[in-house]
Amino acid sequence: MTAPSTSTLALDDSTLKTLLAFQRAEATDSVVYARMAKTEKHDDHRRTLEQIAKEEHDHYETWRRYTGVDIAPNRVKAVFFTVLMVLLGYTFVLRIMERGEDRTAEAYSRLNEAIPEIETIIAHEQEHEALLVEMLDEERLHYVGAIVLGLNDALVELTGTIAGLTFALANTRVVALAAIITGIAATLSMAASNYLAEKADHNPHALKAAFYTGTAYLITVVVLVLPYLLLDEHLYLMAFAIMLGCCIIIIFAFNFYLSVAQRLPFWSRFGHMAAISLGVAAISFAIGLAAKALLGVDLA
Repeated sequence: MTAPSTSTLALDDSTLKTLLAFQRAEATDSVVYARMAKTEKHDDHRRTLEQIAKEEHDHYETWRRYTGVDIAPNRVKAVFFTVLMVLLGYTFVLRIMERGEDRTAEAYSRLNEAIPEIETIIAHEQEHEALLVEMLDEERLHYVGAIVLGLNDALVELTGTIAGLTFALANTRVVALAAIITGIAATLSMAASNYLAEKADHNPHALKAAFYTGTAYLITVVVLVLPYLLLDEHLYLMAFAIMLGCCIIIIFAFNFYLSVAQRLPFWSRFGHMAAISLGVAAISFAIGLAAKALLGVDLA
């Protein structure tokens, strides 16, 4: 850090602390937008991100003139957003950044009297929010319906199947074998069914929709079966509990993604989806116990 400038002395401690936080946030946002610009293929979007990155850096310089210190960006946050962009796409990250721009503009408005340049900076932040909204057009979001179909079907069908098998067979290896066979067959069936349905609706991208459905289904199968593959065969109850936990995490993560990327309500969708999946698992649990008792199945 450099020594404080004389302008710092005119600020009270509370205002100075606020400006330092703003300064670091602007430095971090500038880095994030610049990284996003490097990976953006659309020329207009890349130029927009470069423009926003530059203006965020200009804001950093404005705050530096008041605080008199150089502050490094938050590297952890910058890396975190970069990883999110790779895993979840730029739409998800831009929605979060858009929310940040809106909150930043509100926070800046409280410094109207202390900072002469604040109105210009607020106008920039509001402009950034509008520009980011215009950019939100990512391919994977065109196929949310296909992803929901695969994910929801896998959660309902497989949690029910695994729950029934767990208490009927009481062996993690046997349950895993049956679930893998069922899951792969269901993945192919679901993808094929969605392809035929999309073709019947004259969707020119029917194959891609089927791919998203099948991929969502298969990933869910892998996550739900994994506890049964990793734990000893007699730990089927623990595997079942972990599987249910994974189910809740998947539902939570997916609905949080949609709530951010498409501005959909979170808790109602999460509760509805979780209730269906866990309800089917509970019913299948009872069926598994009944089938084991009625058929006299005992693998011990």
